[in-house]
Amino acid sequence: MFDIRPVAYVLGLLLLALGACMILPMLVDIVEGRGQWHVFLQSALVTTLAGGLVSLACANGVKDGLTLQQTFLLTTGAWVVLPAFGGIPFMLGATEARFVDAFFEAISGMTTTGSTVFVGLDSLPKGLLLWRGLLQWLGGVGIIVVAMVFLPELRVGGMQIFRSEAFETMGKILPRATQIASSISTIYVGLTLACTVAYLLCGMNAFDATVHALTTISTGGFANYDASFAAFAGPAEYVASVFMVMAALPFVRYVQMMGGNHRAIWRDSQVRAFLGTILALVLVAWVTLISVFPHHPEQAVREALFNITSIISGTGYASVDYMGWGSFLVTMFFFIGLIGGCAGSTACSVKIFRYQLLFASIRVQLKRIRAPHGVFTPRFEGRPVAEDVLASVLAYFVFFVVTLGVASVALGLTGLDFITSVSGAATALANVGPGLGDQIGPAGNFAGLNDAAKWILAFVMLVGRLEIMAVYVLFTVSFWRA
Repeated sequence: MFDIRPVAYVLGLLLLALGACMILPMLVDIVEGRGQWHVFLQSALVTTLAGGLVSLACANGVKDGLTLQQTFLLTTGAWVVLPAFGGIPFMLGATEARFVDAFFEAISGMTTTGSTVFVGLDSLPKGLLLWRGLLQWLGGVGIIVVAMVFLPELRVGGMQIFRSEAFETMGKILPRATQIASSISTIYVGLTLACTVAYLLCGMNAFDATVHALTTISTGGFANYDASFAAFAGPAEYVASVFMVMAALPFVRYVQMMGGNHRAIWRDSQVRAFLGTILALVLVAWVTLISVFPHHPEQAVREALFNITSIISGTGYASVDYMGWGSFLVTMFFFIGLIGGCAGSTACSVKIFRYQLLFASIRVQLKRIRAPHGVFTPRFEGRPVAEDVLASVLAYFVFFVVTLGVASVALGLTGLDFITSVSGAATALANVGPGLGDQIGPAGNFAGLNDAAKWILAFVMLVGRLEIMAVYVLFTVSFWRA
């Protein structure tokens, strides 16, 4: 019989941590003096009480490790339960959001998608703005641990190729997660502090620098203003671009660099492919902007670099409404969002390594056609790729396309137009943030969507963030029978 107690115990502990984090925005609200501090006090009490009671009730069921089924359920459950409680301040606070909007905003934050249903961000209490940033920051560091510990062990989407890459497998998932989380957290906090200082040097005030550092390093994209990053046009765009790239690189390489392997990042083929892709796309956009539109060369390279880096990393900031850049670049931006960053980073979408494995498999198939009796093996970073890895990657692509199609049709059935349906499904599945069109494009938001569309998008965000199959497996009968 399936024992849910170990899963509930861990979820209870996570809720306790989430409730403790609510103290920070409460203190900010006290300092601001707008009388909103009680919102986070009440939310913290509800969250910690629920988490504490669940943990106490299930403590007697905790064992040395988690089974495969329990691990899958914990991975998905964390990204459902935490946003449910993380949305409480939005319901009690100045936004006075309904549950659907509060949950949408919270899961958009925890999955680091960055799509928002709130307008008038410029006038919101600072505590709520900080909370939005904290949700993304917590989700960012959380997904790194999931991507480096749980997904490789669960053999999801080809992630098993990264098993034990920088850490010795310790037999039990939770002890190994503790070891990895400790190393990752040090790097994550360091990058956040460095980003904050860099933003301060660019002229941001301390609060804006802090919140935008949280949402930059998490590649989340929540901003403090309705205009997104357009409020800081100039040198801050270059700074943001650098840190978005750094956050989209494999954090395991930073760990290796701390251990003395200073060339670990550049030796990673993912990193070289990711940086090369950005450079190529920026060059294409720059040439288009200066030749078709009246852009100054420096302005063109700055806006192209920032917005392309923002979309490909899944951050979702916008410093300009690129819907006015013509159909060619708009179409390019749509497909850029389906690329993603490196595995083991805060970036989202398909990820560079899967395209590398797909192309390696295609090259081998072409060679086999030319030489039927030859023996050819796909390789990744010089190592042969196992058949189960390739099968997992191909299954991921199939599920990605099918999910995108089904979600687009479902959104269309709610009354949305074609562009909004397709781009909304794509940006939710890839966890990018802005879609296309006037409604959900870089100059819009998701506030005007109907409730059914918001629930569909919330589910798709969850599916995309957890590499699709980690969620879908929960809906199979064989999973619960195992």
